[in-house]
Amino acid sequence: MGQFVIVAYGPKPGREEQLLALVTRHHSVLRGENLVTDRPAYVMRASDGTIVEVFEWQSAEAIAKAHANEKVQALWLEFEGVCKYLPLNGLAECQHPFAGFEPIAI
Repeated sequence: MGQFVIVAYGPKPGREEQLLALVTRHHSVLRGENLVTDRPAYVMRASDGTIVEVFEWQSAEAIAKAHANEKVQALWLEFEGVCKYLPLNGLAECQHPFAGFEPIAI
């Protein structure tokens, strides 16, 4: 059974464009490694500049495989250089019952 994930990336100063490029590659790498479903990923921006990504893993096993996959680990290492992972409850939008974000085309 699939599992949806919502992740918030807080770009480090001056690194938003690099972060967006990584987010654009992220889902295609995961799909190429057969770790996510065929559902599209969604990427959006919070009012403070945080980038939010929503996608669906194929299963809990696929998540575990991602943590041992060289291609995925290399990509995630790049993420660490350009952003911080943030809890969703820190976003102003998530303080409302219907959180709204600016869509980003990927």
